[in-house]
Amino acid sequence: MSAAEFSNLDAYDCWADSYPPEPHNPLMRAEQRGMLEQWPGVAGARALDLACGTGRYGSVLAATGAAQITSLDFSPEMLRRSSSPRRVRGNMMQLPFAPAVFDVVISGLAVGHAPELRQWMSEVSRVLSPGGTLLYSDFHPDAAATGITRSFIDQRQRQRQRRHTVSHFPYRLIDHRRAAVTSGLTVEAVREVRVGIELTEGFPGSEVFYRRWHALPIVVVIRARKQLVC
Repeated sequence: MSAAEFSNLDAYDCWADSYPPEPHNPLMRAEQRGMLEQWPGVAGARALDLACGTGRYGSVLAATGAAQITSLDFSPEMLRRSSSPRRVRGNMMQLPFAPAVFDVVISGLAVGHAPELRQWMSEVSRVLSPGGTLLYSDFHPDAAATGITRSFIDQRQRQRQRRHTVSHFPYRLIDHRRAAVTSGLTVEAVREVRVGIELTEGFPGSEVFYRRWHALPIVVVIRARKQLVC
């Protein structure tokens, strides 16, 4: 299969068996700390884990008291590895849910796969109840501008060490704010995870990485609230 034929769906299906349901590298651990710093009150809430992967944020939602957790992903292999009791395969651009059925939507490092940010945000807003909270993270556009990509080694082809890069749309922070406004959401917080500041954990080659990219924003965390109907 050529690189052009290897879609994000193929990539995540391939990645699923080696993708644990917890933050498994320094970047993801720093991203999750950033998300937890902005974590909304979810006790008793109806929650959507959007683009859930193998379920790391579903586990956090359960641990923090969400009453009902629905996990959606487009990859059947990722969903197969999730322990969520309510798993739905679906497209995050056309959510298969009625309006206002969730109090909280959580999405980790997935919105960059949306081909149209405003449509994604509009769909999230549609399924949120008035006053509901959206909390999500994305790879920072400043990091994308340097050429940093998200990739993984195909574990099924370890001998050849074939690396796949997952495609990503580098939306600017102003794009996120504009999409929120047009979707009836109010941005409450924008937080950056920066190299050598919030991201400090060591890894092979980290000394060179931290020296080269010190203070570069690599992940952004955004919390927004759906406006109340007056």
